[in-house]
Amino acid sequence: MKRLIDDLVAVSTLSSNRHYLTELRATSVENGTSVAVAAHDTAALFEWLADALSYQGVSDAIAERYIDEHGYVTFGELAHALEATPSCPRLTSYWHFAECRFAKTAYTCSEPEHLRCCPVPKHDLRNGRLNQTAYALFFFLREVCDGDLVAWIDTRLATADRPDQPDRAALMREALLEPLGCIHGVSNKVLSMAMASLLLGADPRRERWVITGASMVAVDTLVHNWLHRTGCLRRLGAEHAYGPNCYRPGGCASIIEEAARHIDARQFCPEGPAFFPRLVQKAIWRFCAEAHLAVCNGNRINDRDRCAQTDCPLFEACERVPLRPQ
Repeated sequence: MKRLIDDLVAVSTLSSNRHYLTELRATSVENGTSVAVAAHDTAALFEWLADALSYQGVSDAIAERYIDEHGYVTFGELAHALEATPSCPRLTSYWHFAECRFAKTAYTCSEPEHLRCCPVPKHDLRNGRLNQTAYALFFFLREVCDGDLVAWIDTRLATADRPDQPDRAALMREALLEPLGCIHGVSNKVLSMAMASLLLGADPRRERWVITGASMVAVDTLVHNWLHRTGCLRRLGAEHAYGPNCYRPGGCASIIEEAARHIDARQFCPEGPAFFPRLVQKAIWRFCAEAHLAVCNGNRINDRDRCAQTDCPLFEACERVPLRPQ
């Protein structure tokens, strides 16, 4: 673990954005989430979340192009559709909606006799899973959150908070991610990204929000592959394929979180908390991503061989484990 901590300090020194929180909070003002949180405007937060959750399974550019061409779903549209009391029994509540199984291309679902009059297919989203996600999120906000997402978050965090416990942030994080993760079609990565942005950016005066958002690690292939190539996963006996295992105990997310306990992140982001796994994870991503330092990624490295980038600042310490050895 010590070698990983040293590597993470080096990577964070090179690639952390010192103005991460300032920029995130400015974005939250620009996109309206700060105002929506202050006003407990669940309709506006639904639309922001539905948009954020649509960035799953494809590149950001593809998702953005589709939204630009086809638009996105609004809270009002779903409310209006459900006011007509559709005949499908799945459209009764959040719990009834489970197993809807609408597929856009095949145009099928679990209640085919109601499909012709069903409002779910009428929204031109990128695929049927996103149509289901939109309705599942709407029902979740209406019934589980009793129409007030901000109050629900406040209550969940207050109930889970244990200020004297070292795993305080994890307890509050799970109090949110566990129920939200049951919404159809929501991945761990995109949910963590969206909630981290909301909690860290919307209202810096909500201390529980900031502490919880700072603990939300989003593992994509760049982050997972960096942990593999450096030999971290092998040294810790945690080798696994990219995917759900990244979020299980001993996976990428928990490894980054544990290492972050030994790093005072205020040296990289002075306005943030000392324990800031999200910032550490972002530093790894920026170290690898083409749009930033672009050091450790598949475009620079032959995945079947050990990395040969001798100019990499981590080259001497890195174990340079091939991703797909021959």
